[in-house]
Amino acid sequence: MSVSSEPKNAAAFNMDAAPMRVGRVGLRVRDLSATARFYRDVIGLQELERSAGRVVLGAGAVPLVELDGQPDLAPVSAREAGLFHTAFLLPTRGDLGRWLSHAAGLGARIEGASDHIVSEAVYLSDPEGNGIEVYADRPEADWRTPDGTVTMSTDPMDVEGVLAAGEGAIWEGMPEGGRVGHVHLRVGETGASEGFYRDVLGFDISAHYPGASFFGSGGYHHQLAGNVWGSRGAGARDPNRAGLDFVEILARDSGHVSSVRERAGDAGVALKEAGQGGVSLGDPWGTRIHLRAA
Repeated sequence: MSVSSEPKNAAAFNMDAAPMRVGRVGLRVRDLSATARFYRDVIGLQELERSAGRVVLGAGAVPLVELDGQPDLAPVSAREAGLFHTAFLLPTRGDLGRWLSHAAGLGARIEGASDHIVSEAVYLSDPEGNGIEVYADRPEADWRTPDGTVTMSTDPMDVEGVLAAGEGAIWEGMPEGGRVGHVHLRVGETGASEGFYRDVLGFDISAHYPGASFFGSGGYHHQLAGNVWGSRGAGARDPNRAGLDFVEILARDSGHVSSVRERAGDAGVALKEAGQGGVSLGDPWGTRIHLRAA
């Protein structure tokens, strides 16, 4: 793990102060060795734990990705509900430039690069077809209007500018402060996703985009999102298919977890008590959400 020498913009969003943020993402994969190697070598995560059929990777001592190897699973399907992408947030634009130069040097297949106003983002997929975004945020003042509205778009990224921002240093792995900034999900219907992620989990709707809802906490542009771009009308997820296993959500305090218990009960959403005082519950398509106090 490297420590970025570039100071993080003081106006950047303080994710740790948000009532909820993403912790780790769990994936069920068919080729554990190849997938773990990708997240280590291309994304820059460190291996934190390894046991029979399981690898945990992260930044420093913070776990970000948990891989569960199950060779007999069917491949990931882009038509089903599940993961659209895991988005790794880097502390600075320079970090993004250094990572992009590193990924290009490895010959990684870059699938897209966008300027979203809120952030600059690069897209690719892991060896199993799980989507990945690597991004750096812009200062909050750049994307929040005086009335509190979040301004988002999808425009071409200034690739040369991002690469130039990273000049003078090399990529040495996920820097301190790197994290999963958000998780974008494939859902079957946006209204039902709002009924779960807003009404039960307690996220705010920060923005709408054609076919997608964005969910933020504490004023962030989004810690979660759900779209129907390839999965409109999808039903319950196939338990015998590789892909997203769970998303861990970290609440700022245990009171929020208690509130979710109550709202889930009122909505008829089944949940299970989990470790560390947390709960586990499924969205309308069976995507598992693990919620606990940070």
